[in-house]
Amino acid sequence: MPTFSKLLIANRGEIACRIQRTAQALGYRTVAVFSEADADALHVRMADEAVLIGPAPVQQSYLDASAILEAARRSGADAIHPGYGFLSENAGFAHACAEAGLVFIGPSPQAIDLMGSKRRAKIAMLAAGVPCIAGYQGAAQDDATLQREAGRIGYPLMIKASAGGGGRGMRLVLRAEDLLEQLRSARSEALHGFGSDELILEQALIDPRHVEVQIFGDHHGQLIHLGERDCSIQRRHQKIIEEAPCPVMTADLRQAMGEAALKAGRAVDYVGAGTVEFLLAADGRFYFLEMNTRLQVEHPVTELITGLDLVAWQLDVAAGRPLPLRQDQVTLNGHALQVRLYAEDPAADFLPQTGRLIGWEPPIRDSVRVDHGLLEGQTITPFYDSMLGKLIVHGATREEARRKLLRAVEDCVLLGVQSNQRLLAGLLAHPQFIDGDVGTGFIGQHFANHPAFLPLEPTAEQLAIATAAFYQGSLARHAPGLGGWRNSLGAALHYRIGVGERDWMLSLEAETDGTLSIRSAGRLVELRLLDVDANGATLMIDRIRQRHAWRLEDNDLWLSTRPGGLHLQDRTLVPVVAKATASDGTLKAPMDGAIVELLVSEGSPVRRGQLLMVLEAMKMEHPLKAGIDGVVRQLQVTRGDQVKNRQVLLRVETAH
Repeated sequence: MPTFSKLLIANRGEIACRIQRTAQALGYRTVAVFSEADADALHVRMADEAVLIGPAPVQQSYLDASAILEAARRSGADAIHPGYGFLSENAGFAHACAEAGLVFIGPSPQAIDLMGSKRRAKIAMLAAGVPCIAGYQGAAQDDATLQREAGRIGYPLMIKASAGGGGRGMRLVLRAEDLLEQLRSARSEALHGFGSDELILEQALIDPRHVEVQIFGDHHGQLIHLGERDCSIQRRHQKIIEEAPCPVMTADLRQAMGEAALKAGRAVDYVGAGTVEFLLAADGRFYFLEMNTRLQVEHPVTELITGLDLVAWQLDVAAGRPLPLRQDQVTLNGHALQVRLYAEDPAADFLPQTGRLIGWEPPIRDSVRVDHGLLEGQTITPFYDSMLGKLIVHGATREEARRKLLRAVEDCVLLGVQSNQRLLAGLLAHPQFIDGDVGTGFIGQHFANHPAFLPLEPTAEQLAIATAAFYQGSLARHAPGLGGWRNSLGAALHYRIGVGERDWMLSLEAETDGTLSIRSAGRLVELRLLDVDANGATLMIDRIRQRHAWRLEDNDLWLSTRPGGLHLQDRTLVPVVAKATASDGTLKAPMDGAIVELLVSEGSPVRRGQLLMVLEAMKMEHPLKAGIDGVVRQLQVTRGDQVKNRQVLLRVETAH
């Protein structure tokens, strides 16, 4: 078997950092690759060497196989680990690595090729005797065939990109009259995301569990599984909470699912780390969903309950070593839970967010593992997936793990970029989640009116903290120790504090003992600043001592609210201006991205709710629709344009 000593990680972010930690601990040298947007990223800093592979767009950098192979040649790397995403399930890349004399840390190109097509994989699984759900996986892809097959399968129906994953190219269709529009949308997203618009259709199970089995094979014919993970808590068909073991698992069900997963692996002579995913119905029956021929985002929960390092296993298997355990030696201990932190706005249908990461303080304690690739001050760009990192915990019981993870989510300081932190905390605290009673439809069923889906409004206490911070900042800037620009200690100072498009009026009076009496809408908060530094302050609020993380830059304060962050502004001296109405006909980009489809031209009549264009950002497509009836005027973009957040794209004038 080949030997290797220098490992190139063909990825970025948290997985590139995670792979390097194990590889370096095992004595391997590591090489990072990076785009121009990632020149100073954490995974670049961690590596022994790093090679620039192109501009920020993934097609010109992380998806450019020739640039990555050239980076391996220039650096002298003799093995490549693809991580997950990007080229990790690209059979052509795996083959090219072998042709270049590089060890590819993953399965054979043949296994990747077969299991990378949901259509051909399902055909193979049916032949191998793996339980599969009813559907259509034929080669004919015309609308007429898909309409006919959809009628045969019945509704509700799932459309899936055959080459896809991560929720892209996936659509739930409830009615026959919606099928053609959803087929068009799924094809477009699949083509842009995976280079193939091939689709499959499947009967939709309503609110099943999503349960997957970790398998591992070596070059000596051994194939075992390492138990299961429950990944049922999802949004937009993407997982956000994962746990191991599955809360409703029984010994018999684990054996049956494990055997089915091993059948799937044997069907393709699987080597390395892989995951076989199933849908588990309420009646206990389960169905093959797909197989991921790579390490999974959620692999840490398996590591925590087995005590194994799956990246170390990958490297050992690639070097020709046999698996260190037999199936009967695999033990599962305790319970592990993981959440994914995303830069996104749940209140805006989980729209990805971009911007500067003003504050980043992950919880540091023995019971919490944090996998991330973040540096405070870096820019979260629209070019890559919006996942920022993962918080993972282990406990003797599920409840212990849940309690630890909830605290970790609440204590994580993430400022400057909107995230899903409040939603994660809400999910972990929900009574049905506490009971383990969840399915893939959990968020839609139980969180439609949850505060996490509403803009975060500051409490009276948070407004008081912001007022005190701005007051302290003014003292530090103007006359530290001399009372600043105040005429006397007894005089009230008036502030206008803003969050988003709302303002609050507050007054502050400084007492001789250092107490700040802050009033807003009839509420009095008595506050003392005990200690202030660049990362926050220790406060006495209504006689309770507290520590609050913040970042203060002149008239902008980013305050950690436990959980989540608030951006508050001192608008006291800013003139009040009228705000544009939501129905003024102006369409602005909701985030940085690229216009991949333009469906109107200047002069086109449009109706409210009509699709005008499609914006692609962070590997997802976002439909942009008309807010009013009217006629398109001042069309300011063309197909393929890169646009910035809040950039005006077009205006619709009402017809007169």
